Amino acid sequence: MTTVSGDFELTMDELRVVARYVLESAEEVLPVFEVANPGDPRPRAAIDAAREFVNGARRTKLQRITSLDAHRAAKEATTEAERLAARAAGDAASAAYLHPIAKPTQVGHILRAAASAARVGELNADGDFAVGLRLIEEARQRATSVLIDVLNRYPLAPAGKSRAAQLMTILDTSLRMSR
Repeated sequence: MTTVSGDFELTMDELRVVARYVLESAEEVLPVFEVANPGDPRPRAAIDAAREFVNGARRTKLQRITSLDAHRAAKEATTEAERLAARAAGDAASAAYLHPIAKPTQVGHILRAAASAARVGELNADGDFAVGLRLIEEARQRATSVLIDVLNRYPLAPAGKSRAAQLMTILDTSLRMSR
């Protein structure tokens, strides 16, 4: 079994579990970006690259390149919901390259897409925070024991002021407590 070393080890199987979790969140909100930007294939390409890795393909430059492209699309998006959806797609592709280093910023690569999807849900519900919290609870329930084990190798998610960052902190805390 192939492992990636740093402050600790991650196996390819563990990376696939993380990537699948991120991919599921990103797929939920991809239509938000695509409806508003039908001519921009970059987030979809990142989702497809993530799916290839999740389904057993080797991680390659394809995941890195499509991730960067989706993040560029996020920067060009005109609404918060579109930005979050494109960024989640980029996160899905980049999850194949999660670094095994004990830095809080790495937690974003595991949980930011789920938090972004929850924030998109809030935005689509006229800012209803209850919708976001419900979606965070659904994301918590989707987390496997392997994902939670990987998450617990990292420090807590960094605190942030944005609503998406707050949702990520809520998800992070709830996953660590569920152990």
